[in-house]
Amino acid sequence: MKTARILCTDLAGLRAQALGLAEAAGFAPDLRVLTPRGVWRHVSPAFWVKPLSAVEKIAIETPLPPLIIGCGGAGARVAAALRRPGVAVVAVQHPRMSLDKFDLVLAARHDGITGANVIVTRNALHRVTPARLADEAAVWRPVFAGLRRPLVAVLLGGSNGRYVFDAEAAHNLAAQLAQMMDLDGVGLVVTPSRRTGADMVAILADALVPRGAWIWDGEGPNPYFGMLGLADAVVVTADSVSMVSEAVATSVPVMLVRLEGKSRRIGAFMDALAADGRVRDFAGRLAPWDTAALDDTFMAGAEMRRRLGL
Repeated sequence: MKTARILCTDLAGLRAQALGLAEAAGFAPDLRVLTPRGVWRHVSPAFWVKPLSAVEKIAIETPLPPLIIGCGGAGARVAAALRRPGVAVVAVQHPRMSLDKFDLVLAARHDGITGANVIVTRNALHRVTPARLADEAAVWRPVFAGLRRPLVAVLLGGSNGRYVFDAEAAHNLAAQLAQMMDLDGVGLVVTPSRRTGADMVAILADALVPRGAWIWDGEGPNPYFGMLGLADAVVVTADSVSMVSEAVATSVPVMLVRLEGKSRRIGAFMDALAADGRVRDFAGRLAPWDTAALDDTFMAGAEMRRRLGL
């Protein structure tokens, strides 16, 4: 199996997108987290005049594999600087620089870019596959066996500079989830992300744990894929393109928790999925509708491999 080197900063959403693309294309991923050096830690990657000098050398050490995947602004700039004969370079997300510097660019439709070397996807790339969900469901089924069905998985994001998930939002969501548990008789499994404040988790726990909800405390194995594999429906905060992309890659209804704030790109992504009929806004009740998985990751991986001839 050929190797693909992945370059990105230490953000879970970026890692998941690049790893998902490499795996879907049949490459062994070699993840190199980009760590800026010296003064470059305080400078936006858009102003890295010499990207290869701005990061720790482990990310750019030779020999280079036949494929380099750069995800996010820093990843794209460093990857472009490594492009040479025999080394294809792919950017995941809008690279915010000339598209001609890449062999291919993988962009979601809400990025709003097109071109001869651009592959457009409806959702962000990710690592959710039927096989992974089945494997993780088998692991977590005994843990969740005592919870009521239908089982609803709740994926929590957090404040991110564009949207706000504060105490007021947590109280509102807790009230809606409690109502769904009381009126619809659902079981609830909840996972915070690294951006979910501890105070917000505590607010949800106070309202939901006495009703029988299971909330991950961040210790031990991560239940995320197991929750997606076992859920009959998903409730997810609408601040994260990555989380929602992973949720809609399942076959179950996905309900969005809209937060205060605004992002043109993220809002356009959520609205497009709603127009597709794949998601609906959460209103405190379980109201299933006919759904199917929406997932372009496998297509993107196969098309990348075809175009690059690897």
